[in-house]
Amino acid sequence: MDVFDAIKWRRSVRSYNPHYEVSEWQLNRLLEAARLAPSGKNRQATRLIVIRDRERKKRLAVLCHHQGFVASASLVIAAVSIEPDAKMGSGTPAHRVDAAIMLDHIALEATELGLGTCWLGAYDKEKLSEFLEIPKECELIALLAVGEPKDGWHLREADRLPLEELVFYEKFGVKKKKE
Repeated sequence: MDVFDAIKWRRSVRSYNPHYEVSEWQLNRLLEAARLAPSGKNRQATRLIVIRDRERKKRLAVLCHHQGFVASASLVIAAVSIEPDAKMGSGTPAHRVDAAIMLDHIALEATELGLGTCWLGAYDKEKLSEFLEIPKECELIALLAVGEPKDGWHLREADRLPLEELVFYEKFGVKKKKE
């Protein structure tokens, strides 16, 4: 699968085979994809926590506003910034962008490996940070559930807006001129 195909077929998967275990080889590929992600000023200030234990995933599901599919995923990866005050020149929180790029690298590699993923942003941040023993000076950014999807998830076309509705030229609101 090439990169464009991985982008095309990647979906948010919320239904996993609870008996499937991501292999060590697959996990290492996912983590290597994350390691290779770029970061602002090459800070490399995102750390990952891999949660595989069945009981811990059940507790995660509760802390993620009772999203039950979290418990059936093979694993969950938490992205943590060790530099939460880092900003880009525009004032954009660089640590969040860096973590997002890293997690997206994982999601695309997972797609190539035939695995499904789902970003998790709905959770009790304080309780989850405590549960994962994240130091106070760090910030939990997001979680990514990973596992084998159920029911042919990859066989359907994504519902996306056409480019004509997404893209402007030179300034906001200017559509491409018809040739």
